[in-house]
Amino acid sequence: MSSRWYLMLVLPLLACSSGTKASTGRTERETDSVIGQSKVPGATAVKKALDVSDSSRRRVANEDSIATNP
Repeated sequence: MSSRWYLMLVLPLLACSSGTKASTGRTERETDSVIGQSKVPGATAVKKALDVSDSSRRRVANEDSIATNP
């Protein structure tokens, strides 16, 4: 039970990480894009996740523009 509470407290803090990494100067998005284009195992899943994220972001932007410009 205590590990569940620990996870509930720690996971939100991990989600609030910085946008850029100090060691490379790249954003998380840029790093994921490089991984998605590589030949390492799982790279196709990273690429697919980025594509889904982009699609979702475009859809939300379109919905927002419809709401502001009826």
